[in-house]
Amino acid sequence: MMKAVQISMPGKPFIVQEVSIPAPGTDEVLIKVQACGVCHSDMFVREGAFPGVSYPRIPGHEVVGVIDQAGEGVHDFAVGDVVGVGWHGGHCFTCVACRAGDFILCSRGQITGLTKDGGYAQYMVAPVHALARIPKGMDAALAAPLLCAGVTTYNSLRHAGALPGDLVGVLGIGGLGHLAIQFARRMGYRTVALSSGPSKADLARSLGANDYIDMAARDPVEALLSMGGARIILATAPHSGTISRLIDGLGREGKMVLLGADMEPVKVSPIQLIGGRKSLAGWPSGNPMDSEETLNFAHLTGIVPMVERFPLERAEEAYQVMIGNKVRFRAVLTMNP
Repeated sequence: MMKAVQISMPGKPFIVQEVSIPAPGTDEVLIKVQACGVCHSDMFVREGAFPGVSYPRIPGHEVVGVIDQAGEGVHDFAVGDVVGVGWHGGHCFTCVACRAGDFILCSRGQITGLTKDGGYAQYMVAPVHALARIPKGMDAALAAPLLCAGVTTYNSLRHAGALPGDLVGVLGIGGLGHLAIQFARRMGYRTVALSSGPSKADLARSLGANDYIDMAARDPVEALLSMGGARIILATAPHSGTISRLIDGLGREGKMVLLGADMEPVKVSPIQLIGGRKSLAGWPSGNPMDSEETLNFAHLTGIVPMVERFPLERAEEAYQVMIGNKVRFRAVLTMNP
């Protein structure tokens, strides 16, 4: 038996239960979990806001642990390997996206902690093709957020088309934003953080921002244009109204990349985009190799998430401080030996 946090139905609190340890099947491994991040996207299973979720469900898609058992057909990973599992929990290999190697957009893709049990538990099962290797010596609790917030920011930025020296704006200094600032600076961009209030300035610069724009004190569009306009703006804060406002802060061939999920529409006119060949795009997290490359880059360059650690038994408390925006900046559950 093992301890696991389950949600019995949408809208109910997380409850610690004693459940059976799952057994790995063919091409699967059993992971002894060391740490699991608490992500804003866990709201989808908590509130029943995602299709295809059955209950009871064990949440958690920022999982780090050690392979405890390997099922039949597992060849490239072994018992004792330290691995991570992110949002991407498996793919079918045969749909159009998979045949193109675009596994994160698999039409039958599994989502860790939503369509299958995740890492709010002492053990979990994962398909071998969903695993990312954790760099040797990396703290499990610091690696966990990189499997969602980290890969989302790094992966989107490296595919956005900016070159070293270009101006990259990061909207929001939260769970995603505090990592996006670090990645952007380490990748060689002129990094500008955008938030509200003078108190954020020192934090932004300590994370690596070259400049800080206090949107409560000055017009952020004018500020960005005075710097030549942004080549990329990573919208890590889910504020569609602010995103709409900042479109005009993009420079020539600038791109607004949406990372923070908001249900409200972004408002932009065609003329705002046409004149400067500007664009608006969304970006999902990434496949397991993207996660592994994110971890390696972070480990190489010294990028470290800011986390608050909670034991598994305090999962409900960790979720509440996260959803209430009272954690700086990622809550992580840690497992007892």
